[in-house]
Amino acid sequence: MKKTIATLALATAMLLAANKAVDDAKALIKEKRYDEAVAVLEPALKAKPTDAIIKKAMAEALMGQGDSYMYNDKLPPFRKYPTALRSYRRVLEVDKTNQKAKDNIAMIEGIYKSMGRPVPQ
Repeated sequence: MKKTIATLALATAMLLAANKAVDDAKALIKEKRYDEAVAVLEPALKAKPTDAIIKKAMAEALMGQGDSYMYNDKLPPFRKYPTALRSYRRVLEVDKTNQKAKDNIAMIEGIYKSMGRPVPQ
């Protein structure tokens, strides 16, 4: 009985921590603080790698992160494209069906190929 209660308490604590991480990340995403949102979600995703809610929030944070580099006119191409590409690839690690990430990856890779340059890894 004590073991069951302890297990239930631990599971509840983990669930609350994951929910707090998602809530905190969503607030950061609204403020366009994507790097911070990703940092908040990484431990939660590591603890619960199959949690759909955490994965969805992480994909949203990573898409925002990628877009913030991709469409930043103040950054030179050699800086924005590789960074955006890494973010979009990470989106596909948590959401293999994300079409926008697939499209953006294809576009960036196409840019590199059209210039005859190697695609960053």
